[in-house]
Amino acid sequence: MTYQELKDFITTKMRMSHVYQPVMLVEILKKGGYASTEQIAKSILNHDPTQVDYYKEVVKNMVGKVLTSNRGITSKTGDTYSLIDAEKLTKTQIKELITLCQDKIKEYDIKRDGSQWEHRKRGRKPISGSIRYKVITRARGRCEACGVSIQERSIEVDHIHPKSLGGKDDLSNYQALCYVCNTQKNNKDDTDFRYLDAEFDAREKDCLFCDKKKGVIHENSLAYLVRDGFAVTKYHSLIIPKRHCKDYFDLTQAEINATNQLIHTEREKLLKLDKTITGFNIGMNCGEDAGQTIFHCHVHLIPRRKGDDESPRGGVRKVIDGKGNY
Repeated sequence: MTYQELKDFITTKMRMSHVYQPVMLVEILKKGGYASTEQIAKSILNHDPTQVDYYKEVVKNMVGKVLTSNRGITSKTGDTYSLIDAEKLTKTQIKELITLCQDKIKEYDIKRDGSQWEHRKRGRKPISGSIRYKVITRARGRCEACGVSIQERSIEVDHIHPKSLGGKDDLSNYQALCYVCNTQKNNKDDTDFRYLDAEFDAREKDCLFCDKKKGVIHENSLAYLVRDGFAVTKYHSLIIPKRHCKDYFDLTQAEINATNQLIHTEREKLLKLDKTITGFNIGMNCGEDAGQTIFHCHVHLIPRRKGDDESPRGGVRKVIDGKGNY
């Protein structure tokens, strides 16, 4: 490929969803026309602020504290670390100390045989672009923890229940987090996820919805959808978490995601199936005084059609007589 062809590709034809293409070309050009996969990967890594932020947290909360507060070998002023009495060392001594540190690294690498990086490798299989798009679109382009926009900070797809601890590759187990929140979650979340699977498997004897085996139309790992046995309108459906939980306020974020996924899927299906559907009511009863009769959380998805109520104004306000008109 000629210089002019490359220039034309870079300036007019290169379509980018990330920085990968130009970074790869720069690395190959710098290396005289050849570059290994590892060299290109390291070059991309240098452009990734999430990795820098991750190791900044490691420095501040781990190694920096050990060498500064615990050992008194370094000191910290603002954001800068300094070696105490470094000015007293000769060039020969500095070189020898560096060699000793490098030898320590080599010994440790041999001893652990790469296992020291397993916490960064587990569950790191890249999430496909289509899945990432769905998760970030569902979050409306904002971090689901702090609310920052994707325009201000890079957004990542995170496993709510970590993949390394048995979390599933399922839309209901994904959330959109900015790289700062994702880093903080990795370092600071001390939830013992070993017991969460048992919690999600919780069922109660004689509960109508815990024992549901027939009539399931759709399901995912944490919730399922059935038709209501006392339907208000045709295709009136119930979306029910598989875990026994009293009401909506007992749901985990993963279960909320799973429930919402089924609501959206069923809505799209019904709009194609029945062209008379022009609206929906989505609702739930939480507590006996709110009308709840089965104390296992369930969400009603009720299709509405023009004319099915002479006066639809007020919608869910009609749960209390006379409050629909205002």
